[in-house]
Amino acid sequence: MATVRHERDVQPADLSTEHDLKGVELLPLITQEQGAKNFAMRLFRLEPGGHTPFHVHGWEHEVYVVEGTGEVIGEQGSQSLEVGSAVYVPAEEKHRFQAGDNGLAFLCCIPILP
Repeated sequence: MATVRHERDVQPADLSTEHDLKGVELLPLITQEQGAKNFAMRLFRLEPGGHTPFHVHGWEHEVYVVEGTGEVIGEQGSQSLEVGSAVYVPAEEKHRFQAGDNGLAFLCCIPILP
């Protein structure tokens, strides 16, 4: 049977050990705990001016903006984001997400690694 969760019922992830982030909330909507075997879906909320760390990892991920504006910043430059923007970040590409004046919220799907 399908699993249905509402974001209001999801506890934010503990980001206290993360470095170089500002005003970020991460809600793990669908993970292995819900039975997912291949992909995790997470909701990020960034306060106005907030940002994720400038980081790199060995997997691709896809992002879909659901609220606000901002930009995705990579070593090649930055690209503007708005509601409805879809982003593909290849594996091994250094990047960060930065919220605009009204904040930014996006869904992020990543593979579940063994």
